[in-house]
Parts: sequence; structure tokens; C-alpha cells
Amino acid sequence: MATKAKTPGTPSPLRRQIGESVTARLDAAPGVTRVDIEAAQVYYHLDFLTDEECETLIAVIDKGRRPSTLLSQSSDPSFRTSESCDMTRGSPIIEPIERRVCELMGIDMPRGETMQGQRYAPGQQFRAHHDYFHESEPYWPAMQREGGQRTWTAMAYLNDVEEGGATWFPKVGIRIPPRKRMLLIWNNMAADGSPNPDTLHEGMAVVRGTKYIFTKWFRENPWGRFVKG
Repeated sequence: MATKAKTPGTPSPLRRQIGESVTARLDAAPGVTRVDIEAAQVYYHLDFLTDEECETLIAVIDKGRRPSTLLSQSSDPSFRTSESCDMTRGSPIIEPIERRVCELMGIDMPRGETMQGQRYAPGQQFRAHHDYFHESEPYWPAMQREGGQRTWTAMAYLNDVEEGGATWFPKVGIRIPPRKRMLLIWNNMAADGSPNPDTLHEGMAVVRGTKYIFTKWFRENPWGRFVKG
């Protein structure tokens, strides 16, 4: 999503409650560490995945990859240049991993979007953007019908990268280099349940090597496509 000035959205008691619930869960979870910043909630879990799971997911991404798309189009052709793969929900490979992510965060499976894999070759990137939906954008009514606002994001690194490919949160001053098996989690909302502009983040360009990740976004309500099957 493009990052020009927009009205991100309004507070929400439901999103605030979700934020508080997931926060309590992660703060108590063994192996989960909260990054020491105040403007946004960011957590990580080292070795969340096994090497075998990483290799299997990389193979799935390579088989199903296609050019990545944007919900809100950008005039910059280099804004998002990666490739993506929508992973089959319910498959014996994907479901156990999705379920583990949901259980770690304490979020019901129906609130999660389908897990998406991404591949970044040298020079490919995803410029600074927000994962939440801007409620002033034309796409917002459709997103409301499909489960509403995105609340939390979970993203896992499937391999180490020779150079580049960090996840950069410029407004809070943290830059996370890819680390195989690590799960990164952040809350896209502020404490009052409104979208948090400080969660602006960028998938920085890979310089050497290839970067593989998966991303799972969560909605405030059950995701419409999950409900419809």
C-alpha cells in the first residue's frame, strides 16, 4: 500500500481488546521477546520453525510464486517487486504451521488470512508501507465485508540472506536482518485500537542471495474468505 498522507482510521474497542489479549499472551509465552521500543509493539521468537519446515515452505513458494500485487496501486514501479505465493489453507504442510502461529498469539484460526509466502531476488524490495487498511481508501468497504481491519502481523524468515533484505521500521528506528527460523510479530494498531502509523515498515532490497519469508495477517473479525471456504 502506498504511503502518501492518508487518514489511517479510528479507535476501536474490539481492536483494543484484541491487542490487550495478544499482548498478554505473547508477554507470557516462553521463547518470545519484546523489542524495547515504545511507539509500536514488536516481538520475535527465535527458532520458531525447524530447518525442515523452512526448506519445505521454500519449495512451496518456488513452485507457486507469481509477481506480488498491491491493494492500492502506486505510481512507483519499483514499490513492490517481490514474488508471492498464496499457500493452500488446510494442507498437511501449511495447516500445522498456521495453527502454531495462531496458538502462540492466542488468535482464533478464522481471523487469520491465508498464509502468503514471498521471495525476494537480488534488487527486489517492498518499499515502506503499512499492513493495516487505510479507512479513507476506496477499498475499505470491501475489506470491512471480508473481516475488517488487519490487527496483527506474523512474519517468519525461512533462510539467511548473504546481504540485504532487512525488515526496517523507520519511524521506530529498528532494522531486523533475516534470520532463518525466526518469527517476527507486530501489532498494527495503537493502544486505543486505531491504526498505528509508527508501524510503517519496509522489506529492504536484497543485495546478495535470495530471501524467503511467509507472512500471516490477522483481521479484527473472522476473515470472509475463510468463512466462505
